[in-house]
Amino acid sequence: MATVLDLHIHSKYSRACSPALNLENIAKVSEQKGVDIIATGDFTYPAWFKSLQEELVEEKGSGLYYLKKQVEIKTRFILATELSLVYKDEKQVRRLHMMVQAPNLEAVKELNNYLDKHYNIRSDGRPILKLKAPELVEICLKIHPQFLIYPAHIWTPWYAIFGSKSGFDSLEECFKEQTEHIYAYETGLSSDPEMNWRLSALDNLTTLSSSDAHSLQNIGREANVFNLEVKTYSEIYRAIKEKDLKVLDYTIEFYPEEGMYYLDGHRDCNYSSTPVESLKNQGMCPVCKKPLVLGVFHRVEQLADRSLGYLPKNRQGFKKLIELDKIIAESLAIKNRQAKKVQAIYLQMIKSFGSELKILLEVDILEIEKEFGSLIALGIKRVRNGDLKIEPGFDGQYGKINIFSNKEINKQVKLL
Repeated sequence: MATVLDLHIHSKYSRACSPALNLENIAKVSEQKGVDIIATGDFTYPAWFKSLQEELVEEKGSGLYYLKKQVEIKTRFILATELSLVYKDEKQVRRLHMMVQAPNLEAVKELNNYLDKHYNIRSDGRPILKLKAPELVEICLKIHPQFLIYPAHIWTPWYAIFGSKSGFDSLEECFKEQTEHIYAYETGLSSDPEMNWRLSALDNLTTLSSSDAHSLQNIGREANVFNLEVKTYSEIYRAIKEKDLKVLDYTIEFYPEEGMYYLDGHRDCNYSSTPVESLKNQGMCPVCKKPLVLGVFHRVEQLADRSLGYLPKNRQGFKKLIELDKIIAESLAIKNRQAKKVQAIYLQMIKSFGSELKILLEVDILEIEKEFGSLIALGIKRVRNGDLKIEPGFDGQYGKINIFSNKEINKQVKLL
């Protein structure tokens, strides 16, 4: 039996995150989405950690937790958080986001106590720490050998290990003597495994993709699929550490062009460009004459030591998806995916077929068509096949995806 894991989300205590992100809602929505194991997010924040202690129960010493109030819900929580590290290294300011997964609440408590004495963890759910990456790894592993520490959304310009604004050019440059303890990396929304395969330095690491959800609706938009029923934290730790391809089945990915930092550009100037075009302009915006924000595609091109299309021998699979309510909304010619009509159909589909990911990945298209009409069924089929028109994102602006043609949408509008 497969297990779906989303290892990176936030709570209501992180900046620019929904106040609806409490444990009860996260558990409920995760089950609707088809996520079996969901990150708690933000475990360093005192108020959230208190909620974790009071509202969660460990399942038989497994390192996985369930909510006391919702025993009937199958989704389990894994203790995980994102930390923002900002520090000076080699006379250069570095900014990177790191993922930390913990084996149990006791280990989290000890880490929080240490960080609280030396840094400010009370300002935000994702605290900004003046702490170097190798030091973070060393601190965590001294507390418990099964902490998992790895770089988040590794190509994002502003806060990532390979980001164009303040990142590094190699893992070793960042983690130094602690590099041997880095077992994974997170692709982020603006890259997919194919892009990462171009960098041979990542070959021995496990590829992880998680939602980085700032709202309930984004849970599971990226995720990890293990091809067995995961029952303990130790199983997750071992599979990731050893890159066990018998367990690590595939990742669920955003179409990277839809991510906020795929191309180079300036949002204020409404200008974007490919790496080739940016090089012709010497990295400058032709509108305002200031340096462009170089995107993920550009940064991959800079560091890649392999050509596009390279397939490593020992690789995990991946599948690109678009969230179900986006497909429904476009099929109804409704711009807001949160519209009542869209959400009503979404919940009907969940009731009929089980979960969002099951619908997107497994349910027979003819069954969907029979119950919910030809256009929604066609939309899901096109997403599965990658038959889409995408206007890539840049400089913090999501890309725009069109599943249907204007003719198909206009025809649908007439039928409504």
